[in-house]
Amino acid sequence: MSSLPSIAIIGAGSMGGAILGGLVAPTVTVDGGIRVTNRTEAKAATVRHEGVESFALETDADANLRAVRGARVVLVGVKPAMVRDTLIEIAPALEPDAIVVSVAAGVTTATMESVVPGSVIRAMPNTPALVGRAVTGLSHGSRSSDDDMALVRAVFETVGTVVEVPEAKIDALSTVSGSGPAYVFLLVEEFTRAAEGLGFSPEQASLLVSETFLGAMQLLAASDDTPEELRRKVTSPKGTTERAIAVLQEADLESLFARATAAALARAKELAAS
Repeated sequence: MSSLPSIAIIGAGSMGGAILGGLVAPTVTVDGGIRVTNRTEAKAATVRHEGVESFALETDADANLRAVRGARVVLVGVKPAMVRDTLIEIAPALEPDAIVVSVAAGVTTATMESVVPGSVIRAMPNTPALVGRAVTGLSHGSRSSDDDMALVRAVFETVGTVVEVPEAKIDALSTVSGSGPAYVFLLVEEFTRAAEGLGFSPEQASLLVSETFLGAMQLLAASDDTPEELRRKVTSPKGTTERAIAVLQEADLESLFARATAAALARAKELAAS
């Protein structure tokens, strides 16, 4: 069982909603309750249930202020371009000991600290939070204590694994675990198209590929072997897999992934600069 203090989520969209899902799990107790906001009443209604107060900005202009009053942890889940204005709005209503956590890419702790007076922390979760398998990177601001980090870590551990890194590394982390699910989905897409090209129906191809990826990752998680060693165990000398791996390696995957993550990192720096 996890016991957490009162929490506000400003912008309970896909990521904020995923974290909310972890907070309302039977194994988690949130003393003081959870308050969340969304732009529309339709969205607010979908997360309004026992233990969760949900406010809509379209019907209550002070929804964000109502949500953060009394909250120990304030999670800001709005888009990056909206973070600073949102912090300016809620700053007067924050409790003195409130910890403000942003999940927006490119918004630095320095930017946040220029607006709010207390502790700020950056978080970079990923979409597997929706199924409780997130990897979340955390970076503290200049005014955040070890206790603040421990509390925020406990919040994100309700939806998966947490890695604490210096803020100088948070953008690089976002190119791996943050963007990483998209890389995996792209591989599944292309492998599925290849299976269809071999004559399997879309349904069969999807099943073959998705279950193969899932099974391989579960084997990796359960094994003491490295990915390289597990690959070797599948690859019989002079066999079919060896021939396929040779073709894949011709694409210079090491360089390809290095260039892809470098491009993502460059974009993260552009977002921070703007």
